[in-house]
Amino acid sequence: MTEYVLDLTDVGPDQIELAGGKGAHLGELTRIDGVRVPPGFCVTTEAFARVVSPPPGPLDPSRSAGIRQAIRSTVIPGDLASAITARIDERVAYAVRSSATAEDLPTASFAGQHDSYLNVLGPAAVLEHIARCWASLFTERAISYRRHHGIDHRAVRMAVVVQQMADPRASGILFTADPVTANRNVASVDAGYGLGEALVSGLVNPDVYRVRDDTIISRTIAAKRLAVRALPGGGTEEQVIEPDRREQPALTDDQVRRLVRLGRRIEAHFGRPQDIEWCLTGDEFTIVQSRPITTLFPVPPVADDANHVYVSVGHQQMMTDPFKPLGLAFWQMTTPRPMAEAGGRLFVDVSGPMSTVAGRAGLIEALGKSDPLIGDALRTVTEREGFLPAPTEDGPVWVPPGGGETSPIETDPAIVTGLIEDIQAAIVTLRHEIRTRSGTGLFDFIRSDIQQMRGVQFGQRSMQVVMAGMEATWWLNDRLREWLGEKNAADTLSQSVPNNITSEMGLALLDVADAIRPYAPFESLDELPPPAREAVDAFLATYGMRCVGEIDITRTRWAEQPAALVPLIRANIRNFEPGAHRRLFEEGRRQAREKEREVLARLRELPGGEAKAAETKAMIDRVRTFIGYREYPKYHMVSRYFVYKQALTAEVGPLFPEPADAFFLSFDELQEVVRTKHVDEALIRSRRAAFESYRSLTPPRVFTSEGEIITGRYGHDDLPAGALAGLPVSAGTVEGRARVVRDLDAADLSPGDILVTAYTDPSWTPVFVAVAGLITEVGGTMTHGAVIAREYGLPAVVGVEGATTLIRDGQRIRVHGTEGYVEILG
Repeated sequence: MTEYVLDLTDVGPDQIELAGGKGAHLGELTRIDGVRVPPGFCVTTEAFARVVSPPPGPLDPSRSAGIRQAIRSTVIPGDLASAITARIDERVAYAVRSSATAEDLPTASFAGQHDSYLNVLGPAAVLEHIARCWASLFTERAISYRRHHGIDHRAVRMAVVVQQMADPRASGILFTADPVTANRNVASVDAGYGLGEALVSGLVNPDVYRVRDDTIISRTIAAKRLAVRALPGGGTEEQVIEPDRREQPALTDDQVRRLVRLGRRIEAHFGRPQDIEWCLTGDEFTIVQSRPITTLFPVPPVADDANHVYVSVGHQQMMTDPFKPLGLAFWQMTTPRPMAEAGGRLFVDVSGPMSTVAGRAGLIEALGKSDPLIGDALRTVTEREGFLPAPTEDGPVWVPPGGGETSPIETDPAIVTGLIEDIQAAIVTLRHEIRTRSGTGLFDFIRSDIQQMRGVQFGQRSMQVVMAGMEATWWLNDRLREWLGEKNAADTLSQSVPNNITSEMGLALLDVADAIRPYAPFESLDELPPPAREAVDAFLATYGMRCVGEIDITRTRWAEQPAALVPLIRANIRNFEPGAHRRLFEEGRRQAREKEREVLARLRELPGGEAKAAETKAMIDRVRTFIGYREYPKYHMVSRYFVYKQALTAEVGPLFPEPADAFFLSFDELQEVVRTKHVDEALIRSRRAAFESYRSLTPPRVFTSEGEIITGRYGHDDLPAGALAGLPVSAGTVEGRARVVRDLDAADLSPGDILVTAYTDPSWTPVFVAVAGLITEVGGTMTHGAVIAREYGLPAVVGVEGATTLIRDGQRIRVHGTEGYVEILG
């Protein structure tokens, strides 16, 4: 039976397709004890579908005005109009409010995108404003919002909620989680006089209260000069508040506490923090809307009542995008430390090591050296009185991946050569052995092989080499700054080091460009003649397991989609002369040698200079011997990942409607599918929807089990006005055109450009050869982008918060890679 009109009390939370998001939430609110909701009804999406036909052709914002006019002019059929007006009391004013099916959802609130109307009087006016609400589905802002969230225009329908108007003394918004810090235990109340339109439209500054555990922890009472009131004949108007009331609070403290308790009841019912619109009539609160807060980053579940502190893995690994479930499972199996999951990302719970004096100090020092924003955020947490227990002398300490302290190692290039040979042999053995595995046995084999991989990744010898290179870098920077006043001297000294598999990849693609150059221009790799195609195949044989976001095993690799290399190859042909690989590498090595001679000569002129120069020479040799190997463990991991992925895809692909559906199951779940031959398609749809919602969230570097995001600060002093602070990771100063790139496939870079992006992983290395400088929002002194920038001699500043939005594409900027800041020149 077609349902055109439903009382709100008859609408349930599972009826979004019929009543829209707002209608479904209001209907559910009527079922919560102690929550007052203005009585009313819902004109359902069935009525909308009967009256409004989908606009023909592609839906573009430029067509919106004509579409809206046509809908507003449509005559509502008599039987439908009668069903609506039969519920209208001519003595009562109504609010007529849009309620789209893609509205007030967990992933997209659509707040303010559709129209609502207050103080509507009489049946004819209600019908007119229902049509206006229908038309608002096609405003320019609503069309653009749906595009941004990937929502199909033709799949969205509009219901309309009609409710009796309240004439409130005060109204406003209650967030049951702090919208600024995301703390779930702190509620925020905005309050003003009259109808809430004054606050929503920005006519007045509200009173703002923050409440924790029924205690008001802060209040700001604004000067409220205007209020929006209902007019006797319909509609609303702005009214000037009497001077003696402007700075009086709109709510008493007791009313604030009562409102927050009511909000907590609503939050508990819906099971997540809420954005609640409320009215105060007399001394009673009425709730006119409640929707989920869609911008909060999820909090990992915990099994106790203790406070926890989480540090982002993605900010350490230069991959802050969400993982698919299979990717999360593999990373959890690969790393030696258990991790918490939230929002499709991984976090380390550092509450344990922070409970001891030594653990706290070691953790802040180690992570702060890599990423000062993380270190400062952790320091801020320790200064919060009562949040964490006072640290003890005994208990868990911070142990870096690989087991912590490593014994000294001699400076011998043969050590690195041996480790690389072991890695290459292990990959060859894996490829041979995995061919004989199938069924659930394949999964058991992969589990076992991952343990072997961990033994190589975090084995003592490997970690000794990694730490030796890093510690020598820190030694050089500290001592040469102390002795010579030279900042970040190791940056130049580590250019063009041997055995860096990632920097070699960027240069190797220049050789590919040279092989293809005689056949340019070309449209695809498939059309190339054998000599050129052989160069591509050779490159893929060594680097085909790489891709953007490569630590997520589910990402498409270059070997699976070689066309991803085409823009990079074309750029190399356009930007470089033949033989650029060798020239660039030799130029970097020449600069490093020249820097070494200069530094040693200056040291010898100091008191005790011969000893200082000898120590420094030993450390330079140590850096150049060992620092290149730092990129090999990740190369080893992603190489094995690709072997695993190929075997798993061949095994499970035929069991799924789409092979990529397998990526939305964990490793254990996938093994169960192979055992039972049963696929839970509803679970996969749910996981896919969750993953899409996570893509719009920005993961925090550090946050707590209360959901509060702790923001660290750099210790820069005396920055130029308007400069953007970051972490200096590769010395030098360069000025050029900013190229803001969010997608590697869309990179269009020319020599002299400065690359500005959120993060870079090894797949970005080929574009480094074409740019003059680097700015990222994420990164540390030893993360991929920093290491490669130093090898290529690119001035670089990383960890610049909001760089891709604060810097506009094409702007002239200056990168201060030695001092750690960026100037926007115009």
